Amino acid sequence: MAKRDLKNKIAIVTGASSGIGRVTALRLAQEGAHLSLAARRVELLEQVARDIRDLGREALVVPADVSQRDQVRELVERTVERWGRVDVLIANAGIYVRSPVKELTVEAVERSMAVNFYGVVYGVLDVLPHMLARGSGHIVLVCSLDGRKGLPLDAPYVTAKFAMRGFGDVLRQELHGTGVGVSIIYPPRVDTPFIESLNMPWASPKMDPGRVADIIVGAIRRQRAEVVMGFWPRMLDLLNVIAPRWADWFVRILNLEGREVVSRTSDEV
Repeated sequence: MAKRDLKNKIAIVTGASSGIGRVTALRLAQEGAHLSLAARRVELLEQVARDIRDLGREALVVPADVSQRDQVRELVERTVERWGRVDVLIANAGIYVRSPVKELTVEAVERSMAVNFYGVVYGVLDVLPHMLARGSGHIVLVCSLDGRKGLPLDAPYVTAKFAMRGFGDVLRQELHGTGVGVSIIYPPRVDTPFIESLNMPWASPKMDPGRVADIIVGAIRRQRAEVVMGFWPRMLDLLNVIAPRWADWFVRILNLEGREVVSRTSDEV
């Protein structure tokens, strides 16, 4: 399969103010794409936009909370107004909502689902008509290893990421033959403000967001369906299919959920 050229492609990146989203936007700009940047923190978005323009590419800043349906619609509409199309959607925006199940509230689950799942669905449904009309495009869902193997204390986050995984799996199959591709990316813990308070074990060190960005760009270029990142995450994923209780044991013995060492200052990405 021929690699897709990203030069002069129009890409929307949600959660572009920091972490994976920021680095991915810059990688896409380096590949020649123009960027529509969305997040809630406008001042950080403006800095990313300046960095992209310094690379000789165009950038549009659209402040947006992806849990708000009208704001996602405006993001897509403004992108189409600016460039006439959307070639790539990177659905990356998310929040980390953590709670032991015995202390869980419905509100915590709803909050996680609003951003981590519905925020993805809104973006997909808004870009899809434009992509289908042109018979081309690519949608990337930035999921998590938590979307393949649930980790203790992460019930609200895991719930949303499993929902994203199922939605993306169906989406990819239904779009077969339309010219619109779908990639689901499953990074392990990533070194972002998302989990700055977590002390991770040796078996699950925090991954550089640049590695995730490189995988995302590669998945678009090579039209990859799914990428589970890292050797140990892939082994855990396989073990969970073959022997779930053994996978549970490895999670416990290695403390893969991590330990919170300081209070988190932000759960937004």
